[in-house]
This record gives sequence, C-alpha cells and structure tokens, in this order.
Amino acid sequence: MALYLLRGSYTAEGTKGLLRDGGTKRRAVVQKLVEQAGGKLHATYYALGEDDVYVIAEIPDQTTAIALSLAVNASGAVHLKTTVLLTPEEVDAATKKPINYRAPGVPRGAPGGLV
Repeated sequence: MALYLLRGSYTAEGTKGLLRDGGTKRRAVVQKLVEQAGGKLHATYYALGEDDVYVIAEIPDQTTAIALSLAVNASGAVHLKTTVLLTPEEVDAATKKPINYRAPGVPRGAPGGLV
C-alpha cells in the first residue's frame, strides 16, 4: 500500500458541516471511509491557510485513491487534492534506474543531453 497526502478545502456547505459536527467527528468519518476502502488512516490535521485539512493515509492502490477523491469531490462539500508520497528508499531505487533523456534543443552527445 502506498501513502497518500490528502489536502482538503471546505466549501461553505462543508464548513457548516464542520461547525455542526466538530473536528473529531469528521476525523472519524474520514477514518471509516479510508478503512472501508481497505486503507489505514495515519493522521488528520486541521490547518489555517490555503487548505483546511490534511490527511495522511495508506491506500491500497491508485484506482482506490482516485475513487476516494471522486467520491469526496462529488459531494461538493470539500475540494480534495491527492498526492502520492514516496519513501526515501523509493527515491533511491528511482535514482538507480537508467533513463536516457535529451533536453529539447540539445544536440545528441552534447553536455546536458542527459538529465
């Protein structure tokens, strides 16, 4: 299972629901949603700024992450943005994969031809 960062911004309607239910009840709803999808909730934080809520959760696969995002966004109460989180070990593995890339406008064999 991969870790995902879910960032949510409440609409006016969603904010009314948060005011009515409170933060801990909304966290319980999120936990139930994630668990029903076969995942595990790691953390929920509310914040001031561009996003109102941050959730870190393990989700079984990308298809499930998309399904969760679609369901939440379709409610109209929250604008949800989903980001897959990578471990340092995954980044290490990626750095070891040979990828040949030539930047636009750089002739073959010239410095800067591989990134």
